[in-house]
Amino acid sequence: MNPIHVRTIWISDLHLGNKDCKAHYLLNFLHRHQAGTIVLVGDIVDFYSMKFSRHWPESHSQVLSLLIDRAHQGTRVIYIPGNHDDVVRKYLKFDFGKIEVRAHHIHETVQGKKILAVHGDEFDSAVCHSRLTAIAGDMGYDFLLFLNRWMSRIRQKLGFPYWSLASYIKLRVQSANVAISRFENAAVQFAQRKNADAIVCGHIHHPDMKTMGDTLYLNDGDWIENCTALIEQDDGALELIRWTEKPELIAAYNTLFPQASYKQPAQEEEAA
Repeated sequence: MNPIHVRTIWISDLHLGNKDCKAHYLLNFLHRHQAGTIVLVGDIVDFYSMKFSRHWPESHSQVLSLLIDRAHQGTRVIYIPGNHDDVVRKYLKFDFGKIEVRAHHIHETVQGKKILAVHGDEFDSAVCHSRLTAIAGDMGYDFLLFLNRWMSRIRQKLGFPYWSLASYIKLRVQSANVAISRFENAAVQFAQRKNADAIVCGHIHHPDMKTMGDTLYLNDGDWIENCTALIEQDDGALELIRWTEKPELIAAYNTLFPQASYKQPAQEEEAA
């Protein structure tokens, strides 16, 4: 199966080093797509999680190796650090293995529209959470991911496709919806101040694409819960892809390239 050629890919919140990272879905997606530019919109390596738990299976190394290989093969790879990999912010404007490290990136589409990419933790103050509330929220989110992990295993054993219990529950919590709305408004206002036509963020693990006033708000989601990416086709069309909803492509690719299969190996399941 030939790879799908696209102009640009935005992905964020891979959280490599976290046991909930869906690295095999991500590898499958990356093997299936070739792009002129890949923008990594933060939280690529989860240094924060690795302070408390050592988890680095081979699939996580394969993701980094693949991205480095793409950079050496001519793909422009831009890395915008987030809050979980903020240690990389010390090296802004440096290039590592042809990977450009930047605080933000402005991309120009085929139509000449300017898309600003930032991770999104810059807007945390606009969400107006106290530190205590943030800590409680982190603990609650970790519990949701714990439930999500076991639900995924049960569904896989029963032959059902991946489905995010964490996202389902989170979107039914009123305070979460209020926080998401505030985040979106802050992002759009920031884009307007920068004279950008659109803004791409990650950070909140809530993929979305919508017009807010004259500005296009884009959130490329994550590879913890949603397995989503934002792509620009060669003609400039933007598409938000949820890779778990492409079963025919995943199944066909895994048949041809079983080494890139998204299913977790037994040793990684035990490590979780």
